[in-house]
Amino acid sequence: MTIRISRRTVLGLGAGLVVLSGAGIAHAETTLERAKKDGYIRVGFANEAPFGYATPDGKLTGEAPEVAKAVLAKMGIKQVDGVLTEFGSLIPGLKAGRFDIIAAGMFINPKRCAEINFSEPSYGIGAAMLVQKGNPKKVKDFSTFKDNADLKLAVMAGAVEGGEAKDAGVSQSQLVVLPDQSSLVAAVQSGRADAAALTALSIADMAKKADGVESTKPFGEVNGKSVKGHGGFGFRKEDTDLQKAFNAELKKFIGSPEHIALVEPFGFGKDYLPNKTTAELCSGK
Repeated sequence: MTIRISRRTVLGLGAGLVVLSGAGIAHAETTLERAKKDGYIRVGFANEAPFGYATPDGKLTGEAPEVAKAVLAKMGIKQVDGVLTEFGSLIPGLKAGRFDIIAAGMFINPKRCAEINFSEPSYGIGAAMLVQKGNPKKVKDFSTFKDNADLKLAVMAGAVEGGEAKDAGVSQSQLVVLPDQSSLVAAVQSGRADAAALTALSIADMAKKADGVESTKPFGEVNGKSVKGHGGFGFRKEDTDLQKAFNAELKKFIGSPEHIALVEPFGFGKDYLPNKTTAELCSGK
């Protein structure tokens, strides 16, 4: 599958109204109706492996896009076009209509729920830190930075780790906010940051691919507070029919043998199945 904005995608942006002949009434075509009619839909992703990324030959893959493709196919939508977007621009891009679903493994939390709707979660996972080989600063988790104000922690713009760090008592002046994974790796390699924080699977993937760095042991709690995140798919507030139809198929799919086989190559599996609902996550439970 290639990542593109095709001519028909652009034309589809203008297909919001269908005139009912004879009645003289304009019917607003929903995103779901349009996608089913056209047989394709656009999803936003942030090139964050293993959640959602493009391969060197332009194939859209990762846990979230592959689950989305499987679920959408069961809904009769066979083609998925990917729109590469910086993580911090995913919600604005969705609301602006650049794409119709966020398929980036985005954590579900109350702040994001106030802006967009989410599917039920497709996974649950803890965090980890990327550090230089040998972990010279003995970084364990966010508490290491709380206890040493001289240390710098790299976080990705728009991701939850910046907020988690501050909740754990890390000063804003200690945070180095960067746009993507590659800049996080570079910051740790160069010493600009003493560590970078992301989900455990992302950090493991970054450590495997980059020189001179390694992952700390994953953690799910800091100072008695859970930092385990649950990721799902984002929808515009008005696209309730799309969200409900997607959720109906997603609930049947998650945890099935088909689902486990699909996501295991990305490091997910039975140990990463969600244990909270979207309602609980949106309420901050």
